[in-house]
Amino acid sequence: MADKKIAESVGYELPADSAVLQDLGFQGFEVADVETLMPHKKPRGRELTPFEKAVNRIISRSRVYVEHAISSIKRCRAVRDSLRLIRAEMSDMVMEIACGLHNLRLRLYPWQKVPMPGEPW
Repeated sequence: MADKKIAESVGYELPADSAVLQDLGFQGFEVADVETLMPHKKPRGRELTPFEKAVNRIISRSRVYVEHAISSIKRCRAVRDSLRLIRAEMSDMVMEIACGLHNLRLRLYPWQKVPMPGEPW
């Protein structure tokens, strides 16, 4: 199932005046009273403006933490591979356990912010 369809079926309730970082998998997904931040896509036949490139850089710097978290959760092979379980609750339980292990790993070994090129240590 596509990311957008899953998000629409869940029916997220987010605080008003908050922001959501999304990628192209969620194109067209919107929540009322929530700002949507999505990277600019390069149009055919022209380059992105310096402003659009700067916005994309800011968004990607924030999204990298999300991508690393997803990668860390997918270290559990049961999450990465397709499960052949009869009950849907079991699939949810496997994901909850993987997320719990990820959170435990972060408590034991917190992430260090690595400065981007040009940023001071």
